[in-house]
Amino acid sequence: MENTTQKRIPLLGEDFPKIKVQTTHGVLELPDHYKGKWFVLFSHPADFTPVCTTEFVAFQKRYEKFKNLNCELIGLSIDQVFSHIKWVEWIKEKLGVEIQFPIIADDTGKVAEMLGLVHPEKGTNTVRAVFVIDDKGKIRIILYYPQELGRNIDEILRAIEGIQISDKYSVAIPANWPNNEIVGENVIIPPAKDEKTAKERLEKAKRKEIECFDWWFCHKNIKK
Repeated sequence: MENTTQKRIPLLGEDFPKIKVQTTHGVLELPDHYKGKWFVLFSHPADFTPVCTTEFVAFQKRYEKFKNLNCELIGLSIDQVFSHIKWVEWIKEKLGVEIQFPIIADDTGKVAEMLGLVHPEKGTNTVRAVFVIDDKGKIRIILYYPQELGRNIDEILRAIEGIQISDKYSVAIPANWPNNEIVGENVIIPPAKDEKTAKERLEKAKRKEIECFDWWFCHKNIKK
């Protein structure tokens, strides 16, 4: 009987697959190496390329901000480890920036296949993918960019902070937070699912405990 089971990339909310990887910092086992921490695994098309170089410098310059969110960084491409090492040396020598996080040498393509990092219509190199994994090993964010577009690293930081706040306060995060055009830096209270809760929301709004445009659209400031 023919096996019709198809491989697919892991999806949001699922466990990040367990895998052993060769990196510039030695062999690491993911996600166990980052147990208790969040981490960002991001792929780039190739070493010694201009856009990728700008991204690595941008990630490194914000590395402390990621650490402040209990989050680590790990890069990846299908280059061999000696290429990663020489590229990191070049960045330090020419640009004065020391890349302090590991880079996976996925020269076998095993991780790229597992995470769907090579898109045939975009060539044979890995696209610019971003996987954000939380401190329990769950995949929380997946982003894909084409090779020709460099990523906005500040947006990745914003997304991680937003997800962490959502987890902590059981709220949702509005567009462009913390500079949303409607609610500013406030966060969204999930809509009421029954009449009783809807009435309670409006009563809280009258007492100025929260703010509401209507029973289904309430928000609050978590910093007060």
